[in-house]
Amino acid sequence: MPMNRVCEMTGAEFPLFAFSHCRDVVAAVSKAGGFGVLGATRFSPDQLEEELAWIDAHVDGAPYGVDVLVPEVVDPRVRELADNKSRAAVIDPSYQGFVNSVLGEYGIAPEADLPILRERMGITPENGLALMEVAFRHPIRLIANALGIAPPAMIKEGKQRGVPVAALVGAKEHAIRQAEAGVDIIVAQGTEAGGHCGEVSTLVLIPEVVRELARAGHDIPVLAAGGIMTGGQMAGMMAAGAQGAWTGSIWLATPEAETSDAFREKMVAARSRDTVRSRSRTGKPARQLGTPWHAAWDAPEGPGTLPMPLMGMVSEPAFARIEREAAAGNAGARELVSYFVGQGVGLVEQVRSSRQVVQDFREEFIDAVSGLMAAMDTQ
Repeated sequence: MPMNRVCEMTGAEFPLFAFSHCRDVVAAVSKAGGFGVLGATRFSPDQLEEELAWIDAHVDGAPYGVDVLVPEVVDPRVRELADNKSRAAVIDPSYQGFVNSVLGEYGIAPEADLPILRERMGITPENGLALMEVAFRHPIRLIANALGIAPPAMIKEGKQRGVPVAALVGAKEHAIRQAEAGVDIIVAQGTEAGGHCGEVSTLVLIPEVVRELARAGHDIPVLAAGGIMTGGQMAGMMAAGAQGAWTGSIWLATPEAETSDAFREKMVAARSRDTVRSRSRTGKPARQLGTPWHAAWDAPEGPGTLPMPLMGMVSEPAFARIEREAAAGNAGARELVSYFVGQGVGLVEQVRSSRQVVQDFREEFIDAVSGLMAAMDTQ
């Protein structure tokens, strides 16, 4: 297909961007002609260095990128807490008690104290900037940021190194702010997306953002994100003005992904209505596969969720326990197995390799474009 702007900027052969926390997915997608993007937030700086060194050695020179989270707004309740030990200290013990009560109903033994995350882990501005520094030490072809305006340090470093900076947005006004800050690519993400997302649907958001950027005089390419699981959807979003697709959930159902067998089985069985947009995992609204965990935390009689990053300090050790128990055969724990996934989960019908997903996207994209052209052929 003809080279488009994001392909020119990033070196991608086909403008299918694959966000994943798994290095194997990133390498497989890039080698197949797409563009893998490693989600860095789950790693410490030392761990990210290891992951990127592995990708460098296994991607066969194909381009890839890194996504970090440098939140623009920090809740005032945690702004002055400098490390994970001090953050854990302000979490009321009743929250661990509530975790134990929820998990206990599904046959998971209680834990006396809240495990403390390793230092330099968690979604905070300082952790995000530390991960950014690691990313720029590698031959990345894109760096992306979410949860607010891309920090000036990222934009400056990106321009100096010739690395495009992408920013995720969920509303047209956010896109304008990002453009004014100097980002190179806008990823417009609809509410159908897995993980942190806004409230506007992808179908509405893409043409709205493209039009608003043009009106404001910003010549910036847009990638469409949110619920995109097929090449046909990708073609539709490009017809609406996007230059490609930014995808995440589809890669969770690949054998290379970091997800467990239990979660992949639940993905295949799930319907689009089975996801929820909840604060109960990170402290900010994030779409994930709904389970009794979310129902308990979001119920009026629940204790309420904590701000980011405190909520993650409560939830992530709990979900690690859930996964361990489910893998050991605990049927109750399997009911609680969850992960960040979008409404497009209803389109997942089987587990496929990352390479096969890229190939299927290509074929579906071509079929969709050809079908549209044939439908408009009046001769």
